[in-house]
Amino acid sequence: MGVRPAATKLNISPAAARRPSSFLPIATVALLCSASYFLGAWQHGGFSSPSASPSSVSVATAVACTTTTTATTRSATRPRKRTPAGQGQALDFSAHHAAAADGAVLSSSGDSAATRRYQACPARYSEYTPCEDVKRSLRYPRERLVYRERHCPTGRERLRCLVPAPSGYRNPFPWPASRDVAWFANVPHKELTVEKAVQNWIRVDGDKFRFPGGGTMFPHGADAYIDDIGKLIPLHDGSVRTALDTGCGVASWGAYLLSRDILAMSFAPRDSHEAQVQFALERGVPAMIGVLASNRLTYPARAFDMAHCSRCLIPWHLYGSVSHIARSPYTLMISSSEYTLIGHYRTCQCADGLYLIEVDRVLRPGGYWILSGPPINWKKYWKGWERTKEDLNAEQQAIEAVARSLCWKKIKEAGDIAVWQKPANHASCKASRKSPPFCSHKNPDAAWYDKMEACVTPLPEVSDASEVAGGALKKWPQRLTAVPPRISRGSIKGVTSKAFVQDTELWRKRIQHYKGVINQFEQKGRYRNVLDMNAGLGGFAAALASDPLWVMNMVPTVGNSSTLGVVYERGLIGSYQDWCEGMSTYPRTYDLIHADSVFTLYKNRCEMDIILLEMDRILRPEGTVIIRDDVDMLVKVKSAADGMRWDSQIVDHEDGPLVREKILLVVKTYWTAKEQDQ
Repeated sequence: MGVRPAATKLNISPAAARRPSSFLPIATVALLCSASYFLGAWQHGGFSSPSASPSSVSVATAVACTTTTTATTRSATRPRKRTPAGQGQALDFSAHHAAAADGAVLSSSGDSAATRRYQACPARYSEYTPCEDVKRSLRYPRERLVYRERHCPTGRERLRCLVPAPSGYRNPFPWPASRDVAWFANVPHKELTVEKAVQNWIRVDGDKFRFPGGGTMFPHGADAYIDDIGKLIPLHDGSVRTALDTGCGVASWGAYLLSRDILAMSFAPRDSHEAQVQFALERGVPAMIGVLASNRLTYPARAFDMAHCSRCLIPWHLYGSVSHIARSPYTLMISSSEYTLIGHYRTCQCADGLYLIEVDRVLRPGGYWILSGPPINWKKYWKGWERTKEDLNAEQQAIEAVARSLCWKKIKEAGDIAVWQKPANHASCKASRKSPPFCSHKNPDAAWYDKMEACVTPLPEVSDASEVAGGALKKWPQRLTAVPPRISRGSIKGVTSKAFVQDTELWRKRIQHYKGVINQFEQKGRYRNVLDMNAGLGGFAAALASDPLWVMNMVPTVGNSSTLGVVYERGLIGSYQDWCEGMSTYPRTYDLIHADSVFTLYKNRCEMDIILLEMDRILRPEGTVIIRDDVDMLVKVKSAADGMRWDSQIVDHEDGPLVREKILLVVKTYWTAKEQDQ
């Protein structure tokens, strides 16, 4: 077992947490509290205090008359117990808000009479991904990789236990060192080091993995490859900020884009390329499990400035509808994480291109699509690819035909790289093309189990041919705080430009409060992978943009999901998510999870512990959770969380103790599969 790093406590700064208040409210509250105390003492015949057990935990009962925050309870059975630094007088609302919680029965005094203690899952579940479970996936069709899509468990199939970290797990290296190195014990898989040895993806070095930055189509490294792309399109002026990497491998392309202020959403399926997305996340690079199969990608329309495929071997020119699968003259086989086509290609005058149509949907007007690998530069590589010249030429001609049908312009093909550009609007495209048709009624942003269709997503109307459909964006970093076009044009119901500016300022204030209360924010590299479970307009992530971290902005499908388009227009990334289901990521993805009103949003939709157990699964040992919600809801959440090997404290709202909304701060204790029974 590797050497475990020093334990990290959730340090709450009492001085920072204590908010200044005006004299009059404090004097009024103090007067009322004093009067109530003396009246109660007189009614009960004196001022004698009850005896207290020396071993009892000191917890303030009732709402304190001061502005001091924090309320703490701890499990005596948790391993590696911690005592929070700076613990002072605390707020404890359980005496007055004794609502029954999932997995717990609260007594009338507010104490937990039967808090449910969640057991550890067996060690074999250390890499469990509920909606992409390898065994469950075999129940579903293999055609077009449908079985690699999300298929989530329900009812008794759900795991109601805590997913363990593998034995010897260690905190990842801090960024930027993590880009190039990770602990072997955290992702104990050597398959890629053998299979991709000559491609310089990854190699084992003692108890570590090294990531040289190579790739199948960039043998000289991702940096040099990106420089080659930068000779074809502008990568340095802030016009390209968000990128999509399809079939990302270990996400070296996305990792090296970060130094250029370009934020890539990298995805790949969970398959025989064991743990490729998990490696990306260990490196501190944004990534998700995903696949182009039958469902739309879980992103809104017009999200990405650039999309990329480097030898992803996706059949871009195939499929016009589901019914085309049976009639296709090609056979789709599975080779590792890739799509492999076997058989003979034939030239088609009307290529279908369902997957390229989906890329067109998520590309911004004027966005770029970059393709390297088969069939690009086939004249040089056809022997090594073990394909005939005729097959490769036919495939490239079919892709070119699909691109033309989408009104894309081919910018250039240079060496191993080809680049196309989407038009800024569809003014001329509608008049010059017939197939595939434009979609007529489908919501362009709908992408949660919505099926891909062989129709082009129309861009917003324009008044002249030079206008950017949907509105032009500012360059990065100005676009982060500029009012997004979707808001300024009234596309987001109930959100005005003024409301957007106010939301931005509100989250700056809240982040300042978090940093004052949680001392871990002062530790350089403490938080790298961050999740916002209810991102709204992306204000939380925007307020952290100057920190060396990235935020995955999830927009719940049960709320106003139209705001995800705003997140992307700000130059941030995210996805749709239903928190009654698992997230498409590996265990131990995030260092910090933020949940604003998530439990109130889902209170009538699924059980609380379903969400809490999923949060625990995707949170790293010694990771932090910030939960904002109404105090009554937080009492229930804390009661359930106390059975999950979490240490937690309730602290006041940034505006003081009289606000009903409170903040629950959590640190996940360190334990591994080997220690689960200790």
